[in-house]
Order: sequence, then C-alpha cells, then structure tokens
Amino acid sequence: MNSKKQRAVAWWLLAGVIMIIIQTLLGGVTRLTGSGLSITKWNPLFGILPPLNARQWNDAFEGYKQIGQYKFMNSAYTLSDFKSIFFWEWLHREWARSLFVVFVIGFIYFLVKKYFDRKMIRPFIILFLLGGLQGLIGWVMVASGLNDEHLYVDHIKLSIHFISAMILACYTLWFALQLLIPDEQRVTDKKLHADTLALIILLFIQLTYGSFMAGLKAAMSAPSWPKINDDWIPKSMLTDSYISNVLNVQFIHRGIAYLLLVFLVWWFVKTIRTAKEQHSSLLLKTSMWPMILVALQVALGIFTVLTANTIQPGKFGTFEILAELHQMVAMILLMALMVNLYVVKSEKQAALKG
Repeated sequence: MNSKKQRAVAWWLLAGVIMIIIQTLLGGVTRLTGSGLSITKWNPLFGILPPLNARQWNDAFEGYKQIGQYKFMNSAYTLSDFKSIFFWEWLHREWARSLFVVFVIGFIYFLVKKYFDRKMIRPFIILFLLGGLQGLIGWVMVASGLNDEHLYVDHIKLSIHFISAMILACYTLWFALQLLIPDEQRVTDKKLHADTLALIILLFIQLTYGSFMAGLKAAMSAPSWPKINDDWIPKSMLTDSYISNVLNVQFIHRGIAYLLLVFLVWWFVKTIRTAKEQHSSLLLKTSMWPMILVALQVALGIFTVLTANTIQPGKFGTFEILAELHQMVAMILLMALMVNLYVVKSEKQAALKG
C-alpha cells in the first residue's frame, strides 16, 4: 500500500483513540456529577435529541423518579436540577454516537478511495465488534443502577466498562502504529518486550482498582496520606473483601501505584540502555514519556485523595478536577506504554516479519 495512504488511515485511527479517551473522561464527569442514571432508557438510534418540550422533559424526569437514586438521595430535585444532570449523561452518549459516525464515515471513505488492503479486513472487523460490545457493556452497567436496591451503578460493572474502553483504545492505537511506524525503526529485545508487557498488565490491574475506587467512592473513606486514616495497613485487610471494602480497595490501589513507580524506574533505566545499544532514537524518545507520566500520576493520586474531604454533592470542585486529571494521565500512560510495546519487538515478532 502507498505510504501516504497508510499514514492517512493511521491518523484517522489515532483521532479515534483521542475520541475514546475524551469519551472516557466524559464518563468520569458523568459519574462525578451523579448524572449516570439520569437517562433510564437505552435508545441508541433515536436518542440523539434531548427532550424538546415540556411533555418530553416531564416524561424523562418521571422515568428518573422510579429508581432508588431519586427516591432515597435526590427526592428534593426539581426539574431544573434534573436537567443539569441529564445534560452530562446525554453528552456522554452523544459523544459515543459521534465516535461511531467518525469511524463509519471514515471507513466508507477510505474503502471507496481504496486506501485499504486485504490485511486490514480482520483488524477492522475486530475493531467494530469491540466498539459494539463497549456500547452494550455501557448499558448493562447503567441498568445495574436502575432499581430500588442500588443508588449507583455496580462498581464491578463500571470497571468492566472502563477496562473494555481501554482495550478498544489500545487495539485502535496498535492498528495505527502498524501503519505509522516502519518496521526498520523498531528494535528487537525479547526480555524488554516481556517486561513492557508485564508493566502494561500491572497497569491494567491498577486501572481496575481505580475503577473500583471511583465506583465505591472510596477516596472519601480515607482522605489522608501516607497513612490510610491512622493506619499503615487497614485492619479490614485481614477480615473483609479486597474488591468491595472501601479501605481495602484504596490500600491496594495505593500499593500498586508505588509498585508501578518502582517497576517503571527500573524499566526506564533498562530501556534507555537498550536504546543506546541498538542506536534507536525512536526508543529513546518513546521511553521518556512513561517515566514523566507515572511521576505526574502518583502526585495527582495523592492530591486527589487529600482533597476528597472537600466533596460537595452536585458541585464540581477541586477534588473532581483532580480526579479527572488523574484518570486522564492514567490513560495517556497506558497509551505511552503501548507505543513502547510496539517499538520493542519480541524475537517471535521479528521472525514473523522476516
């Protein structure tokens, strides 16, 4: 395929990655503003427009009044209050629709212009299947809170929704990198490739616990650092669940963060050495970003926890801004590591190319 055509497709895919990250951040705003359950119906085709008249707004509000979040938390809400939370959930879903449109229109355009080759057929099928699955998981997550038993969505389903979005972003990025980075610019190092993959797996575990933190609103349980309230290790670590107890979840989330920081410093030193040995200017550049990002991420995590006691329901303040930045940097860190995983080939990948 013509390299110019490859680059055009690659930049389109990278635009999709950016849109997925923005979509995830909008999901974070939706959660932080308590807006996620405001739209109680899943209407992917005809839900493009928000309510346009008083009757439609009243119907939407009546739907919200039937669930536990309204009955037991927000029963004082007026229609004006409801409109403010409805906006964020509507925007979140609208961005998802625009993401779908960008992919479909781009796909049709490049197909008609013959920018694709046969090797792209399977990746595109997988890409569209992952996108459809992500939308379905999102609705299953929302549906978990549309009852009288729960005031919020299930935190495990929330984490599945977030992790599936990150898998979609990683896959799209990998597809783009295959078109954007010439194979001769990559280096071969089986051990470093395995270490980078292990680091990504550890980060995915950390992201899962970050989702648990968000879904359980666990930051408020211990707005302190370096201790968890007055303890270095919560007493509940010996007696309670590691995925639903708020103190345990926060302790594990912090612990993995420290482990990631240490692992990444070691990985960085090793990667710089490999880049110099193999005279790879590309690897020298790509290895810098994870180190910068993880330091920023740890700092943001600490300040986010320390400001958890400033949370005021219905207001978007310091904690919420820091929480969004914390989530954003985590996603960019994952993308940066994926780039390094692509740049450093395993011996098996090199043999397949050969």
